[in-house]
Amino acid sequence: MKPSADHCEALWLNVNLATLSAQSGYGEILDGALAITDGKISWLGPRVDLPKNLNAKITHDGQGHWLTPGLIDCHTHIVYAGNRSNEFEARLGGASYEDIAHAGGGIAATVAATRACSEDELFEQSTIRVKRLLSEGVTTLEIKSGYGLDIESEAKILRVARRIGVQFPLDIQTTFLGAHAVPTEYRGRADDYIAMVCDQMLPALHAQGLIDAVDAFCENIGFTLTQTERVFSATKALGLPVKLHAEQLSDSSGAALVARYNGLSADHLEYLSPAGIAAMAKHGTAAVLLPGAFYFLRETKVPPVEALRAAKIPMAVATDCNPGTSPMTSILLAMNMACTLFRLTPCEALQGTTIHAARALGIADTHGSLTPGKSADLALWAIDRPSDLSYAIGANPCMAVVKAGEISNPYFDRKFAG
Repeated sequence: MKPSADHCEALWLNVNLATLSAQSGYGEILDGALAITDGKISWLGPRVDLPKNLNAKITHDGQGHWLTPGLIDCHTHIVYAGNRSNEFEARLGGASYEDIAHAGGGIAATVAATRACSEDELFEQSTIRVKRLLSEGVTTLEIKSGYGLDIESEAKILRVARRIGVQFPLDIQTTFLGAHAVPTEYRGRADDYIAMVCDQMLPALHAQGLIDAVDAFCENIGFTLTQTERVFSATKALGLPVKLHAEQLSDSSGAALVARYNGLSADHLEYLSPAGIAAMAKHGTAAVLLPGAFYFLRETKVPPVEALRAAKIPMAVATDCNPGTSPMTSILLAMNMACTLFRLTPCEALQGTTIHAARALGIADTHGSLTPGKSADLALWAIDRPSDLSYAIGANPCMAVVKAGEISNPYFDRKFAG
C-alpha cells in the first residue's frame, strides 16, 4: 500500500493490526504500522514496508497491542429517561413482555418518563450510558427515537442525540422510530397515529435535519405490515433509508418487507423465515443480531444464524441498549453473547461490530475497517489476539480510542502513554 504523501499527521508503530478489510478473517498484520492524514488512514501495512521517507508530526508507540477499527454500535435506544427494573422483577415473577405492554408498562412507561424530562436532564441521563460505550472502543453510535411519540418529544430525543455527537468523540447516526408503539392518547386508533407519523412527524423532523434513517416496530404488539409499509412509503418519498425491528416475537414477514424497500437492516430476527432470508439476500439488507434482548427476555428461539451465513448476509451485532429489554451498555458483552448464545465465531462477532455494523448503517464506504481512505477511527487493545474481545466476560482491555485521528482518552480513566 503506497502512502499518499511523504508526510502524515500521526503514525502508529509497534502495533498488530486487525484490519477487518477482507471478506473473511480478521485481516491480521503482525508488527504493523498505520499512518493518519487529515483524519483518515493514509497508509497501513507491515512495519518493515513503511516508506523510509514518511515523516510524522507525532508517533505513537502501540506497545505491542492490537489496533482495530473503532467499534460501531448500530442499534440503540440509548436516549431515554427513567428505568424499568420493576418490569424486570415482574418478568421474573412470570409476566410476559406482552402482559406488561398490555398493562400500560413497557414502552409507554418510558414514554411518560421521557416526555416529563427536560432536554438537559435527558442529555445528562443518557450520557452516563454513552460514556460506558465510549470506554469500550465505540466510535460510531446509532441512536433511535421512539420514546416521545409526539412531535415535540421525538424532536427532543433526536436533538439530544445530535448533541451527544457534538459533545463526545462519536459519529452519531439518528433513526426516527415514531412507529415504536401507539401512545396512550391514540389507544385504539393505531391507523390514526400512523397517519400522524407519516403526514406530520416525519416531514417536520426531516425538515429540521434530525433524521438519518427511519425504523418501525413490526410485531403483534407493535404495528401491522400494512401500517409499517405506509411508514416506509412516506420515508422513501423523502429520500431517507429504512430499517426494521423484524421477527423478534413472531414471524410478521417484516424482513421481506424492509428488504423490498432496499432497507439497510432487519433487526432481531429470532423468528426469521426462509422467505425473509431470501429477500434480504436479494436486496442486500444486513441482519442485526441483538443478543442482549434475547438474553434479557429469556427467549429460546435462536436467530437462524447458519442460514444467514449460507445466504452470505452480513451479520451485525449491537447492544440494543434500552430500558425494558436490553439495559446493556457493553458492546464487548454483546459480542460475547453473540458467540455463546447465537454461536457466532469471535471473528464474526468483531466483524459484526465493525465492517458489518457499518454496512447496517450505510456507512461502510467510510467506516468499519482499517482501509486507506477511511476515517481513522481506531481502538487499541491490550490483548493477545483479536478473539480475546469476545472471550473475557466483564473485562475491558481498551487502552486508547482514536476518533478521526485524535486520541480521545480524556473520557476514560485508563490513560494511554503513547
